[in-house]
Amino acid sequence: MITLMIVAFLVFVAIGVPVAFALGLSAFVALGILGPYPLLVIPKEMFSGIDSFPLLAVPFFVLAAEIMSAGAISQALLRFATQFVGHLRGGLGHANVLSQTLFAGISGSALADAAGPGAIMTRMMERGGYDRAYAGALTISSAVVGPIIPPSITMIIYALQDQRVSVGSLFMAGILPGLLISASMAVVNAIISRRRNYRGTGNRPGWGEIGRTSLYALPSLLLIVMIVGGIRSGITTPTEASVMAVFYALVISSVIYRSLSLAALWDALRRAAIMSVAVLLILASARAFAWVLIIEGVPQALAQHVVALELSPIMFLLAVNVLLLIFGMFMDPLPGVMILVPILAPIAYSLGIAPNHFAIVVIVNLTFGLLTPPVGGLIFVISAATGQRPGALIRELPPFLAAALLVLLVLTFVPALSTWLPALGGYR
Repeated sequence: MITLMIVAFLVFVAIGVPVAFALGLSAFVALGILGPYPLLVIPKEMFSGIDSFPLLAVPFFVLAAEIMSAGAISQALLRFATQFVGHLRGGLGHANVLSQTLFAGISGSALADAAGPGAIMTRMMERGGYDRAYAGALTISSAVVGPIIPPSITMIIYALQDQRVSVGSLFMAGILPGLLISASMAVVNAIISRRRNYRGTGNRPGWGEIGRTSLYALPSLLLIVMIVGGIRSGITTPTEASVMAVFYALVISSVIYRSLSLAALWDALRRAAIMSVAVLLILASARAFAWVLIIEGVPQALAQHVVALELSPIMFLLAVNVLLLIFGMFMDPLPGVMILVPILAPIAYSLGIAPNHFAIVVIVNLTFGLLTPPVGGLIFVISAATGQRPGALIRELPPFLAAALLVLLVLTFVPALSTWLPALGGYR
């Protein structure tokens, strides 16, 4: 039955069926033809996959990101980032990286980062003399920090699959890896900017202008503190923090910045609804797919096989990295987490790997799949937002992919990057 389900899934994906439908249909085909279980179990498991209070955080964080993009919040963060690095060689590229790092601390979604401030920065870089495809590739590569720096929709889903970690501990664990990824992209941008002679925007602004720009961006920056600080202090749950983020974004966009019209708000609500439905449908279908794997004993058989190989923790993590890098080329991060974490996490813990360390390796690895063809979601978002051909963007990606793989190796061999902040914050 497992073979039939996997073959059916690959066939559906190959003929262009969306991943959410491919997952559900392949489970339905397997049970309908060979399964000893009633087909009613498919809708039951799909409903169970989204029947969770913490999942309410997903549509609210998506909505908060859309409101910020519709209002002046993203522009305030862009101005704040540009004033510090815009005058350097490759300054607009550095501003792109920094602004998306800041926006990642609000949105929790790589696609939202790329479609919002990322698309704006791509056009700014093009007007500033940067090659159009290079600007798009840098935006794609910088946007991957969205699901890694808290808040993160992917981390919320991961915590629902693995009881050994919490949303709060994963949020803390993602800070250093996210900053390391941003720093690596900035280094690549600095090297390429020197080779291609991409100059800065001009003179560094004076302290007075820096103060005014920073004061203007302060309400936007406080949202990051409110989300992470509220969860860490125990004042709010992730779901409550997501609702507060929506309310706060509405207030500062409409009252402080006065930039959110009713038409823009309606458009933000529409986009958030579409994206939320897409995410929840993927989660529901992945739950049905994963249920078939579990009920057929795939995780247990795989665990026994790996244990019999007597791999060291590092060798296991390297093997997992290879598996996930291949998996991520064809699958989005959310279904990857839903399907693979219940299988791989117990094996990792049996080898003594720290839960937060393993979680970050998995999340970062699957997120990098957004950069890689043929399914890389960020490639197609930027392609649609800027009118570029995906092939032109892909040709500029190799240096950034190399930097991403280097960061992944560092995170694999240095567990403290993922475990130090959670331990400092009092998490196990």
